[in-house]
Amino acid sequence: MKEILVDSNIILDIFLDDPNWADWSESTLTRYGGQTNLYINPVIYSEVSIGFKKIEELESALNKGGFRMLEIPREALFLAGKAYLQYKKRKGSRKSPLPDFYIGAQAAVLDLDLITRDRGRYGTYFPAVRTICPE
Repeated sequence: MKEILVDSNIILDIFLDDPNWADWSESTLTRYGGQTNLYINPVIYSEVSIGFKKIEELESALNKGGFRMLEIPREALFLAGKAYLQYKKRKGSRKSPLPDFYIGAQAAVLDLDLITRDRGRYGTYFPAVRTICPE
């Protein structure tokens, strides 16, 4: 089984006890976390940090969740820029989609699966990345 990058929305579902998504996200991480490594990157770390007042609390929660940190390789940063350019040429309207492009590009370059609730953008710009999403 491939290793997995976990999008921030999945982690925040659990940490913030989202009434619609926490159960799905928790059961998905439990199922896959028992079979392979689960990773985050600095972008995901930053996005998840909004739910915490102290860095020590965030570190403790991420360690308890079994998440490992991956740095973003230059090839992924380059690919993220190219995907963002395609997005802008297609008249993408979201003001700050770049974090999603960093995440998708890293999954593509490192050949990781991705657990997310955002199938659309990842599927469009990173079709080689297998996304694990709610049905």
